[in-house]
Amino acid sequence: MSVTRNDVEYIAKLARLRFKDEELENFTHQLNEILKYVEKLNELNTDQIEPLSHPVDGAEHLRGDDPKPSVEIENALKNAPSKTEDHFKVPKVINQE
Repeated sequence: MSVTRNDVEYIAKLARLRFKDEELENFTHQLNEILKYVEKLNELNTDQIEPLSHPVDGAEHLRGDDPKPSVEIENALKNAPSKTEDHFKVPKVINQE
């Protein structure tokens, strides 16, 4: 399996990226080198190799989800660069047209 320049252009279009011609050639070459390496790995005999469950234990180390009191409005807003009475004031980002 190999990647063509058309494949790279298609992937770039899907990602909404634009590249110069020399960049497209470079990416095509790099992707083909990666695929050659993967093919080399596929040549290894893994019949006697036990699969790993996971290199890291699966336990999630998260804190408990215990309810705690909220930050008071005055404390939350005291360092805000712009605020109204009870809210942060931020620039408008939605176009009204």
